[in-house]
Amino acid sequence: MAKDTAINMRVEASQQALLSKAASVLNMDRTAFILNVACKEAQSVLLDQRIFMLDDTSFADFEAALDAPIESRKLKTLLEEVAPWEK
Repeated sequence: MAKDTAINMRVEASQQALLSKAASVLNMDRTAFILNVACKEAQSVLLDQRIFMLDDTSFADFEAALDAPIESRKLKTLLEEVAPWEK
């Protein structure tokens, strides 16, 4: 994939040294290391969202999906099992 957008930042010398050392340990260049770590953290932040806002139509669609019968036999079986922490 072509890289066509730049991200520029200024850091303290100690931060640059830390990032360089960590990247070196993983045999990566500093830019690749920073991008890798930043993307992992960004994914974590987005996946950890617990509150989301929906307009009335989207909320009705969401509720309908939750209330719809389960069509997957495997999922139905799983949901009918007693959770391990409840045994």
